[in-house]
Amino acid sequence: MLKFSSLKSLQVVAGAEMNDPLLTFGSAVEVTGVLKKSPHQKQPVELEAEQIRVVGGCNPVDFPFKIKERHSLEYIRQLPHLRCRTNAFSSLLRIRSEATAAIHSYFKDHGFVQIHTPIITSNDCEGAGELFKVEPSGPDFGNDEEFFSVPAFLTVSGQLHLEVMSGGFSRVYTFGPTFRAENSQSRRHLAEFFMVEAEISFTESLEDLTKVMEDMFRSATERVLAGCVEDVDLFHRHVTPGHRDTVEAMLNKSFPVITYTEAIDILNRSSEKFTFPTDWGCDLMTEHEKHLVKRCGNVPVFVTDYPYDLKPFYARDNQDQPRHTTAAVDLLVPGVGELCGGSLREERLDLLMARLKQVGLEDNYSWYLDLRRFGAVPHGGFGMGFERYLQCILGVDNIKDVIPFPRFSHSCLL
Repeated sequence: MLKFSSLKSLQVVAGAEMNDPLLTFGSAVEVTGVLKKSPHQKQPVELEAEQIRVVGGCNPVDFPFKIKERHSLEYIRQLPHLRCRTNAFSSLLRIRSEATAAIHSYFKDHGFVQIHTPIITSNDCEGAGELFKVEPSGPDFGNDEEFFSVPAFLTVSGQLHLEVMSGGFSRVYTFGPTFRAENSQSRRHLAEFFMVEAEISFTESLEDLTKVMEDMFRSATERVLAGCVEDVDLFHRHVTPGHRDTVEAMLNKSFPVITYTEAIDILNRSSEKFTFPTDWGCDLMTEHEKHLVKRCGNVPVFVTDYPYDLKPFYARDNQDQPRHTTAAVDLLVPGVGELCGGSLREERLDLLMARLKQVGLEDNYSWYLDLRRFGAVPHGGFGMGFERYLQCILGVDNIKDVIPFPRFSHSCLL
């Protein structure tokens, strides 16, 4: 009995006596027979049916997918409860599964301990305030009562909890759902998505972080390409023709490193007209990130040493006046822009206290200061958006097409 998922089709040969009016396109069937060598060149074997049972019927008139029609990703996106039955999306899900296993395998092979960081938290790691508040629903709770005694939210990152664990382990990581209450329906944003995050102790070098980012990217991608040959080929041939060359270039070339200041100089010397400003101190927008990738050979590029005011309180101060920067790094990739973001963490207690006071968070993060008071070590970490990674290696333009059930502003189907 064959019990597996594959992009390959299997031709079933049956006599006229097995014809069943319920046997239509889209129906679920159970076929018993003998697997034989096929006389046709395009298929090595075929199944000579002895019995065909229609397990679940399907009205082909009402069924939204039609035989021999190629449906676009935009079309099947409207049918999240059915799109896993299409070739494109079933391939995507197998690739997603293989990529998940590849990332876990990389971290295990390199001595990382997996940490299950909480989904419900009282912290706002990013400091942007784009949080979903968690509140109980039911008659047993008053409107003004906090279930946890403090305001609680869906996590935007597991980083701070990983920093707690980095006091007991030299290398830790987490891989799980994160949530951002961004009022956006763009091709780049989701309200719920998966993040890969890692934290490394006993490091004072951004190079230690960029090495793990680059190694993880290469290791996971090589495993996906080897383990999902036909599924990846479907995307590179029919969804994003020519993207395989981009992926090969990413794997065959080292990732260049430039500073934020060098990035701004590249943008200001460009003849391209940008929508957003490119002054020193401005945040890099998607149009800037994609231009930098293109200028660096259309391969992933690391941008380091961002302005101090652009990064959260935990980023390590470079103390490099007058251009005040932090030891932070982003990995920009073709077609997507920012894929990974990370930094060395500020381990110096006096500087961290001053920064928390500056942003009015010293009371909320007294526990975070304790991590520096009691046996602190220099450390750093990064996060990678898993869906953006899939977009990068497959060339898919819309992030909603690489996750089973996309959640975004004004949409929560199923």
